[in-house]
Amino acid sequence: MIDPRLFAPAAARNRGPILDVLRQVLPREGLVLEIASGSGEHVVHFATHLPKLTFQPSDPGAEARASIAAWIAAPGARNILAPLALDAATAPWPVAKADAIICINMIHISPWAATEGLFAGARTLLPEGAPLYLYGPYRRNGAHTAPSNSAFDESLRAQNPGWGVRDLETVAACAARAGFGEPQVVEMPANNLSVIFRRMPS
Repeated sequence: MIDPRLFAPAAARNRGPILDVLRQVLPREGLVLEIASGSGEHVVHFATHLPKLTFQPSDPGAEARASIAAWIAAPGARNILAPLALDAATAPWPVAKADAIICINMIHISPWAATEGLFAGARTLLPEGAPLYLYGPYRRNGAHTAPSNSAFDESLRAQNPGWGVRDLETVAACAARAGFGEPQVVEMPANNLSVIFRRMPS
């Protein structure tokens, strides 16, 4: 029988540092929606270490959703729901509400409409003060933070002109238009950032 699980080497490297930040950011209890769950390795790791939270993975790709379901089944995680078909750029989302949203390594590997949709969708789901957690590489003050990020950006744009490492200030402006406050930024390994936005009062 073919194993449908996908493996992302970066997930094994960054899941620990990301979990360290999530412990400080996520609520103690409630529903955490993950946008663009990919292989599913992250959500299984987080759910295992944060058992009081319920995690809702999602991804627009059928192959990814099959991988997520297989990863969930392997450890028998009880606090992870079945993956949803969800495209951040397409409204409405198939979720009524969430207490937090996490989105790892999506913004630079998707068209800008996905980022706009992410903030618009998060605005409708999250209560006041709730976090939207992002992780990935960003440009800051119009410049890359490392030569490796510059090379990565070039490779992304060669694959798809709509992709690329985004300017943090542009992302923050998009967030502000959707009703989120100024970001909290945490430096992460491998020249990545954790960026946490919180929903402002209506």
